[in-house]
Order: sequence, then C-alpha cells, then structure tokens
Amino acid sequence: MTRPRPTVPGPGQESCWDYPRPPRVEASSALVELELGGRTIASTTGALRVLETSHPPTYYLPRSAFQAGALRAASGSSFCEWKGVAQYLDVVAEASERARAAWYYPDPVPAYAGLTGYVAVYPAAMDRALVDGEEVTPQPGGFYGGWITSSVTGPFKGAPGSSHW
Repeated sequence: MTRPRPTVPGPGQESCWDYPRPPRVEASSALVELELGGRTIASTTGALRVLETSHPPTYYLPRSAFQAGALRAASGSSFCEWKGVAQYLDVVAEASERARAAWYYPDPVPAYAGLTGYVAVYPAAMDRALVDGEEVTPQPGGFYGGWITSSVTGPFKGAPGSSHW
C-alpha cells in the first residue's frame, strides 16, 4: 500500500494529511449553513469540525441550529471505531426529504463526549451546504460525510482507489 502524495497547501489552506488519527474535534466559528427545499434549514457559528487523516473536515452542528421539524428519527445505526454507535436522522424541509442524510452519537465514547447534542449531515444530500458562504463539495464516494472547501487540500479518502489508505 502506497500512501498518496499530499497536495501542498497554499496560503490560508490546510492539508487533510496533517490531521490526526484518531480524529480531533475542534470548535469552528465559521458560518455553517444547510439549504434544502429552497430554504435554509440550519445555520450556526457554533459548529464542531472533526478532523481525521485523509478526510476533509466533517461539520457537526448543534441541534439548536436546525429549524423545527427539520430532523426526524430514522431507522438504523452504524459503528465508528473512534466515536461509537451513530443513529441516523432524515432531513426534512416541506416537500423535500432526504432519508438517513444526518447522524449523531447519542452516547459517544468518553473521548468524543463533546459531540453529544451535535448532528452531522452528508453535504451531498442537501441542495447546498456552505461554510462562510462558500459552497461545499461533498467528500467523494458517498460513504463519508466530509465537507471540501478551498481551505483544505487532499487527496481525500473516498475517491476510487482510496479504500486502502
């Protein structure tokens, strides 16, 4: 297995290859917004970023950032080797519904207890996801929920051929 060659970050950028493993959780003061069904369904300057080697940041928004009725319990769960058991949520905005488009950790392992009360959303499932007004590009592959902006360089796990990274 060959480690990919990281893109050298320019001014104001960070490389996902400098992120740690296990992942780090850090506060973000960026304006994070989600749009679905022609309206903003979530907005906050109090998000958390989860940073993991080879992944773009995943943003977790406080539940209070979501409009009333935008999140609905969904079936199923998954297990993260670092954070524990995740539960899924449907994201709803009037006539638009995205099944299992969000997840949260109701009882994360102690090292990630700070994620309690926060929800992550797959940006690919939204009409638009924005960080400080910049439209996000979803992490490739559909499995991960990373948010790619111009401030982070890759290559990013999830693209074809990256499963061994």
